[in-house]
Amino acid sequence: MKPDGNPITPAGLAALRARYDHLLGTERPQIVEVVSWAAGNGDRSENGDYLYGRKRMREIDRELAWLARRMKASRVVDPARQEDRSRVLFGATTEIADEDDNRKVLTLVGDDEQDASAGRIGWSAPIARALRGARVGDLRVVRLPGGEKEWEIVSISYPDPA
Repeated sequence: MKPDGNPITPAGLAALRARYDHLLGTERPQIVEVVSWAAGNGDRSENGDYLYGRKRMREIDRELAWLARRMKASRVVDPARQEDRSRVLFGATTEIADEDDNRKVLTLVGDDEQDASAGRIGWSAPIARALRGARVGDLRVVRLPGGEKEWEIVSISYPDPA
């Protein structure tokens, strides 16, 4: 299965939805309350609560719009339903080793849920593009800003179906 568009795991979409709901249902109403209170205190040009609140409200509204666009463009792909588990495809967790036997464990996820420090690599990242379709034992060359590096696929796994 080759995801098109903006693939995302069910957990990744849930995280975007949770952030959207938190901003819309909790954070924005609190800021609106502060701005309303501050506006009633007179001169708005020197009112820090009012000025900061308006600025923060614009930031929240921009993030809400961005999240809404990303969720609308997303296509949920459940890695647990992957039929071909012998190749590195979307949602695969793979262990790779370089020529010095330095190993890394990476999970290929949607670009909106990537976190390199946790080993979650975005689907369009150079290393993810290089690993796509590989099988255990395959060698893949990754072109990085510092030069090329060769990795061997040591293992491939997917979440178990529920």
